Amino acid sequence: GNIFTQQPSYFSDLDETLPTVLQVFNNILHKCGLQCEGASAEPQKLEEKVSVTPGNMPLQELKDIVLYLCDTCTTLWAFLDVFPLACQTFQNHEFCYRLASFYELAIPELESAIKKRHYEDSRGFADLWRRISHSRKKMIEVFHILINQVCLQPILE
Repeated sequence: GNIFTQQPSYFSDLDETLPTVLQVFNNILHKCGLQCEGASAEPQKLEEKVSVTPGNMPLQELKDIVLYLCDTCTTLWAFLDVFPLACQTFQNHEFCYRLASFYELAIPELESAIKKRHYEDSRGFADLWRRISHSRKKMIEVFHILINQVCLQPILE
């Protein structure tokens, strides 16, 4: 059986964990100097006004962000793929909206930054491009799983 069926209280644990998952996307946006709609508009310190963008941040930082995003998206996809019942809990946190907003803000910026960078060798570019493409694909697949479970399945049943 499934661990969630054995232990229904895990659903409330998941519910409490989701703001942290969403915060991962906000942190990435913040590191990229982008602001998400619906994110808590915290007042910025004056010295934070120096705008860092994916295009002008150090290459290692761009790599770290892309790896972090890739890991996050792959993990989210793997979790929902094996446990689609978690979708409703995700949707209770407006996950589709937040994911779509993140995608729209971050992906074009990151892709553009990856394309414009100067690399020591072509492997550096190829690796980053593969990872951002994989992240994009997994985000779309996560979105599909959510829409399928939350919107389509109830209609079909």
